[in-house]
Amino acid sequence: MTPYRLILLDVDGTLVHCGGAGRRSLERALRQACGRPDGELTELRLDGSTDRLIVRQAMAMLGHAFTDGGCDRALAQYVEILPSELADTSFRVLPGVVETLEALRRHGVPHGLCTGNVKEGARLKLRRGNLEDYFEWGPHAVGGFADDGEVRTRLVEAALRRAAARFGTIEPRQVLVVGDTPLDVAAARDAGCATLAVATGRYRVEELAACGADHVAESLRSPAALGLLTGGAGPRP
Repeated sequence: MTPYRLILLDVDGTLVHCGGAGRRSLERALRQACGRPDGELTELRLDGSTDRLIVRQAMAMLGHAFTDGGCDRALAQYVEILPSELADTSFRVLPGVVETLEALRRHGVPHGLCTGNVKEGARLKLRRGNLEDYFEWGPHAVGGFADDGEVRTRLVEAALRRAAARFGTIEPRQVLVVGDTPLDVAAARDAGCATLAVATGRYRVEELAACGADHVAESLRSPAALGLLTGGAGPRP
């Protein structure tokens, strides 16, 4: 069996590639919320960030004062826009994802999401790829989302709290966080968790190894990555 008691998976770049649907939806929502239909957001970086932090940064670019209420309204608008953008995109499920999720289910390995998406945004993206049913979504489901805060480490900590409430005490070192960016790795390490970084997003294996990931793989299709998640030894930097 896997040496980890809980697997936490990122969404964008790790499970799915949305073809820019998330960016387009956020930009549309933010321009509407800020009353800036021609506002410039090309410098906005999304990789590994959280939706709430992205909204804060975008509002600053658009010269609009940030408030928590304004952020909530912009993200609610984003969730309304997202399905239409996901329907018209080069969306794809990334290599090895279905096999990995099937194996986690088959082996009974507890798993959840740890993603910079707001919860409903993550659900819509996974629904588009027919992956929604591999995860729980109720009030007691284990996971961490942008609803839990702006700083990504807070998302990992929220997932750990929910896991403890569900399964009893779990040490952070018994948790494996799977992501595709240095920010995923840094947040997991700051929370005391182990990391598996996959090169299915913007970053290469060498870059992910250099940022301190405990394990790296080209994709979740790697037999070593699958072995790490469900039992056996995993790939090392």
